[in-house]
Amino acid sequence: MSQQHSAIAPAPNSAKAKRSDWWRDAVIYQVYPRSFADSNGDGMGDLEGVRARLPYLRDLGADAVWLSPFYASPQADAGYDVADYRAVDPMFGNLLDADALIRDAHGLGLRIIVDLVPNHSSDQHEWFRRALAEGPGSPSRDRYHFRPGKGENGELPPNDWESIFGGPAWTRVADGEWYLHLFAPEQPDFNWEHPAVGDEFRSILRFWLDMGVDGFRIDVAHGLVKAAGLPDLGGADQLKLLGNDVMPFFDQDGVHDVYRQWRHVLDEYAGERIFVAEAWTPTVERTANYVRPDELHQAFNFQYLSTEWDATELREVIDRTLEAMRPVGAPATWVLSNHDVTRHATRFANPPGLGTQIRTAGDRELGLRRARAATLLMLALPGSAYLYQGEELGLPDVVDLPDEVRQDPAYFRGAGQDGFRDGCRVPIPWTREGSSYGFGSGGSWLPQPANWGELSVEAQTGAAGSTLELYRSALAVRRAQPDLGAGDAVEWLRAPEGVLAFRRGEFVCVANTGRESVTTRAYGRVLLASGELTEADGEAKVPADTTVWWTTA
Repeated sequence: MSQQHSAIAPAPNSAKAKRSDWWRDAVIYQVYPRSFADSNGDGMGDLEGVRARLPYLRDLGADAVWLSPFYASPQADAGYDVADYRAVDPMFGNLLDADALIRDAHGLGLRIIVDLVPNHSSDQHEWFRRALAEGPGSPSRDRYHFRPGKGENGELPPNDWESIFGGPAWTRVADGEWYLHLFAPEQPDFNWEHPAVGDEFRSILRFWLDMGVDGFRIDVAHGLVKAAGLPDLGGADQLKLLGNDVMPFFDQDGVHDVYRQWRHVLDEYAGERIFVAEAWTPTVERTANYVRPDELHQAFNFQYLSTEWDATELREVIDRTLEAMRPVGAPATWVLSNHDVTRHATRFANPPGLGTQIRTAGDRELGLRRARAATLLMLALPGSAYLYQGEELGLPDVVDLPDEVRQDPAYFRGAGQDGFRDGCRVPIPWTREGSSYGFGSGGSWLPQPANWGELSVEAQTGAAGSTLELYRSALAVRRAQPDLGAGDAVEWLRAPEGVLAFRRGEFVCVANTGRESVTTRAYGRVLLASGELTEADGEAKVPADTTVWWTTA
């Protein structure tokens, strides 16, 4: 018998969806607003465009929508340079649009999580402009990290820290002082030792909670507090240490005092609001510190995202993640793609060891096959899962964007990251045809590939075997199966080399990461498979790069 996948109608308003602790097994869909849907034909996605597409996300099977920044911003780093935390940038709409989006989402049974950027502001923020105007020694400068330079005339940066985007982490202003920016010069870091900074952000939290948002994704959650005295790191190539070592500007213990204060604010509000940390840490054990019971609710699992498609490596990071989260009582999270990394359909199309920013297309067929299998594996694991817009269409990274259209600030700072994040930010296709394949009526801010229409929502809807229908079926099965979703353990089963097999109650998942088909036990009734599966005489032949879901019930 040969089969691929079956469909179960999604039930977004089921009892499971309405129960408490919704975030312990939520499927959260990331929307990058400028690239999701354009309502007014200016080539840039906006909040009204997102609002119009909310039924699509409900029908896909998402529980919540995470919106990347839409605040007032000069857009030096795609909105992660915020000039006003209580205003919507006109390119995205206004506060009334945000209010309507939140209300419509709630009416559809979806929750809304907004991005919060507390590590740094825009250099156009009122506070920073005042600090520049008032000069050295002014109280306004204490809200940021201003320092005199080193050298005979202060011509050298105050320390040897490097920007994540390349070059020094310091910029000198006209009066001779320097200010710290761990990212672009247009993104000065706040000084979280100053009480006014904490007061301001607690007020910002209340502003958006009063608007009805269900939570916050905290950008650079590990970066707010710097080591006392801002000590030198002592060497070049500092970026190679990121995520692998404790840095004097990242993952300092003082950040946890901030989040304990924030948790008090959040707990004032009904409705199970949540915090999600973007925290790059050396180990999952360090990540667990952010999700202790009196701090945040979830933290992104970057160790899992950066793991190769290899059974041994995957099992190790799965075990370590579950073991680290269990003592603090927090759910594990699983993610394969986001707005900062090459889409996993392209990462898995390339040889291992190239990292999370890749500029080569690789083997498209191989990458998509592995991506589909990796998604089913991820959705079978205990905890919460994150999806990035367009991955349900099997979109690859656009690796051949002309240099003149790129907007990633890291691309223009040669010593920094590769700076190829634009490839995963190309506006997604909704229809087979049109000036921007249904994204909007007036083109798109980044050029879309000629084959985008073949991958569109319209082209894949109802098409047997399409990646979109696989996602819809997977999320429906995940919601319907009582043994899927929340949990803190899996029971590993004996499996051939290159294969992961585990049980969760009456549910069994088998993922073949190898290059050859394997024969394994047929564990019961097939719920879903990412590729063609053949069963006979109680055995199943699982092709290479394929994941299968069974129920033993």
